[in-house]
Order: sequence, then C-alpha cells, then structure tokens
Amino acid sequence: MLPCPLPVRLAAIICAGLVAISPASAQDTIKVGEYGAFTGKDAAFGVSARKGVILAFEEANAGGGVLGKKVELLTEDNQSKQGESATIAKKFVSRDKVVAVLGGNPSNHSLEAAPVYQNAKIPMIAISSTNPRVTEMGDYIFRVCFIDPFQGAVLAKFARGTLHAQRAAIITSVNNAYSVGISKVFRERFTAAGGEIVADQKHSEGDKDFRAQLTAIKTANPDVIFHSSNYTEGALICRQARALGFTGPIFGGDAWEAPELITIGGAAVEGTYYSTHSSPESSAPEVQGFVKKFRARWEGEIPDSIAALGYDAALLLFDSLRRAGTTDSAKLRDAIAATKNFPGVTGSITIDAQRNATKSAVILTVKDGKFKFVESVAP
Repeated sequence: MLPCPLPVRLAAIICAGLVAISPASAQDTIKVGEYGAFTGKDAAFGVSARKGVILAFEEANAGGGVLGKKVELLTEDNQSKQGESATIAKKFVSRDKVVAVLGGNPSNHSLEAAPVYQNAKIPMIAISSTNPRVTEMGDYIFRVCFIDPFQGAVLAKFARGTLHAQRAAIITSVNNAYSVGISKVFRERFTAAGGEIVADQKHSEGDKDFRAQLTAIKTANPDVIFHSSNYTEGALICRQARALGFTGPIFGGDAWEAPELITIGGAAVEGTYYSTHSSPESSAPEVQGFVKKFRARWEGEIPDSIAALGYDAALLLFDSLRRAGTTDSAKLRDAIAATKNFPGVTGSITIDAQRNATKSAVILTVKDGKFKFVESVAP
C-alpha cells in the first residue's frame, strides 16, 4: 500500500488497489498514470472516477494483466487547484515514465495537462472533460465522454421539448471553460428552436451568494433556469432561487452529478434535472454487470456516471493496448484512435476523427432525495 497524506477516508480510496512493486519486478509492469481532484471543491468527480478506475485495474490484474504484464496505477491528486494538473503531468512524464494517462475530470484540469502529454507523445484519455478544446490540444489526447456542444444541444432540446419552456435564464461561471462552452451551445440551440433567453447572468468559480443574479432573473420571469457550472454552486443556486420564490424547473449539465448536490441543496433540488453519461437504472447488461461489481467492491455504493466513465476509460485503454500489441506510444495512440463500437458501460464508444467519443446522453432528475432516470437522447 502506498502512503497517502490525505484524510483517512479519501486515502483509502486513492490508495486502494495499488500493490507495492519491487525494483526487480517493476519492468514486468505497465505503468499508467491517473490524475484527478481527490480533495478540494471538485473531489466528488475525482473520487467517483477513481473508484471506477480501481475496479478496472483490479479486474485486469486478476485476469492476468495486459500483454502478459500487470498494470500498475500511479495516482496523483491535483487537490482541485489551478496549475497542479500540469505539475503532475511533468512528473508522470519525466520521473514515472508512464505509457498512458487517465484523467482529468473538470475540463480546466485537462486543458492544463494535455499540452504536456502531447509534447511528450504520451496518450491521455480524459474521463469526464467535455470542453471541445481538450482534444484540440493534439493527436495524443482522447476522451470517453461526450462533448459540450452535444450536451448543450441535448439540454436545449429537453428544455423546449420535454419542459415546454419558451423563456429561459442562464447562469454561467465565467472562469470555467466547461461552463462557458455549454452555456454558449445551449443559448444557440434554445433560441434556434424558437425559445428566448430572457436573462444571461454570470458568476465566478467558488461564489456562494447568487441572490443578485437570481433577483434579476426572477424579474425577467423565465420559465426555466439553466446553470452550467458545478454541483456546489448549482445546489446553492437552487436553494437561493427557491428562497426568492422561483418555482419553475432548474437544471444543469453533468457537472451537477454528485451526491453533494442533494446534500447541499436538500429539498431545493427536488425536481431539478441534469444531463449525464449513463444511469445505473439502465437494463443494459453492461450497466447491470458493472453496478453489481461496483457495489460488491465499494460496500453497496451505487455508481454514478463519473465512476462508469472512469471504468470505461481504463477498459478502453486496456483494449487498445491489446490491439496495439505493444506499449509503444505511437502504436498505442493509433489503436485508441481506431476504437469502434467499444461496448462501454456508458454506451457504445466510437472515437471520431477529432478523438472524441460518439455516444448517447441521459437526463436524470432528483426525486425523493435520489437520482432517477428520465430519458435517453442519442447523438
């Protein structure tokens, strides 16, 4: 077990599944890096993804490894801090000599790290970074999640078609690339579908008081409110919007997916919606098999879609290594790029020419303090 200077609960998650390897046996392993926010404000994403990744590595090693070798997972916590992902990337490249990297979660983290991996020609598979710019960093950068333009279009379609909204308000985090990107597409698609944006408010990452923005929104009399940033701010916005008397639907993107949305938001998030990558309620065999294994590994916990994406990212990497037949970076890159109809937990994954995953999205709602499936939307 590797030492972790983190709180005990998180340390158990971050360090679980790692086996100490002696220098003599190190050459018989395939080293893979994973970076993410395991502490700090974005920790819900990183911890969930981490659990899915650990499960995939444990299964692979129990089955004999990959290419006849054990897969060794090296993990680094960026602590949700700006700049840390790039520092970790340099360590993975220069000191650890990893053959590939999994992560990150929020798009800002991947945008920091991707140029380092691209320059070193080490494949990186982003787990839940949906901003289009991530894979634009270069031909060694991939992702297993859908991208913001698709998600923004899904939410606009949902608002107009399912919620029958004519007038919408948007709240965007101006220093979050994910938030800015998804708001842009939602704005374009909602108006193209005949809707009207009656308020377009902004906040900064980490803000806690949104009453000024929400007062202006309430005055504009929207049918719905779309918040495009993370679960912490989203939960607070729901609480403050309800306190100000707004009774219409409030919804967000996949950055809302965390138990903390309900913990922080309480009754105020009942009836809210968000788009995401998969639902544990799906009857698909891949999903039900994953849920069963995940619950057995993590003491009955039901996996969210970020955990499923972490699992898929690892399995897609293993599959690509097997198809490449080598850890050579160029051949591994080509194998990842050639992925077609990979049977992931989050759907059938095909990597397109821009190294993005083509797949479906789902809409979930909060009902009786739990996340419930509403509908699925194909690309």
